[in-house]
Amino acid sequence: MLRLKLGLLLVSVVCLAMLLIGCGGGSSGNAQGGPGFTLSAAPGSVSIAQGGQGTSAITITPQDGFSGSVTLSASGLPSGVTASFSPNPATGTSTLTLAASATASTGTVTVTTTGMSGSVTSSTTLSLNVYGPIQAGAFSHVVIIVQENRSPDNLFHDPILISEGADIASTGLANVNGIEQTITLAPVSLITDYDLSHTHGAFLDACDYNSSTNTCAMDGANKIVCSPSQNCPTSCPQNPAVPTCPQYQYVDNSTGMIQPYFTMAETYTFADRMFQTNEGPSFPAHQYLLAGTSAITATSTTSIADNPGGDQRSGVEYAGCLAPPGAYVNAIDTSQPNPTYPTEIVTNELCLEHPTLTDLLDAANISWKYYAALPGSIWTAPDAIQHMCVPSPAYPSKTPNVCSGPDWTNPDPNVVIEGSKAQIITDIANSQLAGVSWVIPTGANSDHADSNDGGGPSWVASIVNAVGQSPYWQDTAIIVVWDDWGGWYDHQPPLSIRDSYEYGLRVPMMVIAGYARQAYISHVNHDFGSILKFVEAVFDLGEIDPSVGYADSRSDDLSDCFDFSQFNGFTNIPSVKGADFFLHDKRPPTPPDND
Repeated sequence: MLRLKLGLLLVSVVCLAMLLIGCGGGSSGNAQGGPGFTLSAAPGSVSIAQGGQGTSAITITPQDGFSGSVTLSASGLPSGVTASFSPNPATGTSTLTLAASATASTGTVTVTTTGMSGSVTSSTTLSLNVYGPIQAGAFSHVVIIVQENRSPDNLFHDPILISEGADIASTGLANVNGIEQTITLAPVSLITDYDLSHTHGAFLDACDYNSSTNTCAMDGANKIVCSPSQNCPTSCPQNPAVPTCPQYQYVDNSTGMIQPYFTMAETYTFADRMFQTNEGPSFPAHQYLLAGTSAITATSTTSIADNPGGDQRSGVEYAGCLAPPGAYVNAIDTSQPNPTYPTEIVTNELCLEHPTLTDLLDAANISWKYYAALPGSIWTAPDAIQHMCVPSPAYPSKTPNVCSGPDWTNPDPNVVIEGSKAQIITDIANSQLAGVSWVIPTGANSDHADSNDGGGPSWVASIVNAVGQSPYWQDTAIIVVWDDWGGWYDHQPPLSIRDSYEYGLRVPMMVIAGYARQAYISHVNHDFGSILKFVEAVFDLGEIDPSVGYADSRSDDLSDCFDFSQFNGFTNIPSVKGADFFLHDKRPPTPPDND
């Protein structure tokens, strides 16, 4: 017995010694000591559709003088998925390409990459998510909640999301007189008494476009104008080499004001590769969210690029088909290849005429609603479409006009001008939720700088909770998206520069549903067209205008955000203000912004 105990003790000592010198780990380099290497994968999570492919960079880091080449292989692949490395063998970085067949097994698995160089081995892992198409019949309702003017780096500085792999930066770059400066993002309240420009020109500032590479350096946000100037910070405490830097801030959640957003993003799907399709502010952005274009006519290459001017009647702004004569807007020729192509001012061209997603819904007898606070607002997208609004008197009219089309005037209109009410919550309670709903906030309930009172996160939560606590949870998908970046710093460049006005900067997006992936970070490239494409897939609609090809024609359909193999019950979203507050809100409605 004593001999056995001594033997066991000896084995334990030897094993401990081996662990201390690193002999047990595949990623620790040379098991025998001496020269070795480690492997790492970036990104560490890859999502691919059936029939698609994705990549991750495998980096070989030499240790203790290692100088050999490494042969790479992958294991743990699901059925129907193949892996290849280029180059292989490799000495620095190799691109791992994972390709899924059309019938590849769906789900999430851990893929191990192993490197060998003689007797030296090392390994690293990544998470692979293979997803299929949107499942027919899974959803009967889609709710699109549109918030205002934030970037992921600004609004979702959530330690939990960041620890789970969300691509959120804590520092930013600023080009000051040709010298690259680093600025640590500083905390700021959701409520500010100043705003940042988010025009097409502000996009060009933030982007710092390089025409030779067709890319954005993302180091020019410091040039974006802050107003009113008397309320704007006058220095940059994070880096005195930068004159001012109000753009380089993230929303502080120490009071819990934005906790509803964090809870939704941590619980359901948060997309950190969601981009504006357009490169500008709210008026064209809302058109893209309704139709996938801001073109003046169906086949025109002239698109609205900014918010309008000269659009007031008696001190009140009216856009779209309700704008007064002489109202103007910057437009851009989208047949041009890059965003530095100059805009031109067009007058009396705010009443657009092209197909929208609602035309497909009408043709398929799918009900829809567009809930907005005010008529004539740049955020009430249907009032800028001629065949939806049918302005009376005709546009442009010297006397005040109204939208007289059936979408506005039917006993149960599709366009719901609700003031400060939360009519969608009432419609949910009364079992009257439409097949597709767009929901637009008032200024107070938006997240727009210099307009909101901090109620936006609670307003969104009240709608999400109304769906989640009702029978509609069984067949409803909720998409929460921000219409533009608002001038705030974001480190990620556009997914590509397609032409003079597409694509724009990142905006946050969350997907909430019983079939939504839980606690999932989507690294797949999405844009506003993806939301339209998702609706088209849910209701089998086809594309808005395949002959021209709007944003929906070239976008994905958010499939990676869903797992149809399991259905999850609703998790309530706590918030400071509940549905009762918004149902009985007596404040006069205001638009989300007026810039």
